[in-house]
Amino acid sequence: MAKDSKVIAANAAFYAAFSTGDVAGMERMWADDDGISCIHPGWPAIIGRATVIGSWRDILQNPQRPQIVCAEPQAIVDGDSARVLCIEIVDGTALAAANHFRRVGDGWRLVHHQSSPIAQIVEQAEDDRTSRRVH
Repeated sequence: MAKDSKVIAANAAFYAAFSTGDVAGMERMWADDDGISCIHPGWPAIIGRATVIGSWRDILQNPQRPQIVCAEPQAIVDGDSARVLCIEIVDGTALAAANHFRRVGDGWRLVHHQSSPIAQIVEQAEDDRTSRRVH
């Protein structure tokens, strides 16, 4: 298996745990230390295993949790560190996501997840001119 295919598989397992509401599977995805962090869309940074896992537990146990699909994953592997950049489709809305992994034994464990809305260029007429702004 190529060096990036294992981290892509770990990334897919992360999204599978989210999609199925698998709290135990989500817990297994994360490194077992307090150096982990997460930034959910619109949330402040969360640091530490208990807080990060607690946030995922709350999200996954919510019957109204969003549906999510990972698209276009791209892995960047550097020794025992890797990150996967992808697009998350959350209830039809595209988010940019970065999932950072650390090699632990033969596998990859998450150390950071962050996703946020993707800014879009919109056309807006101002003073009879068309201007572009990001929002």
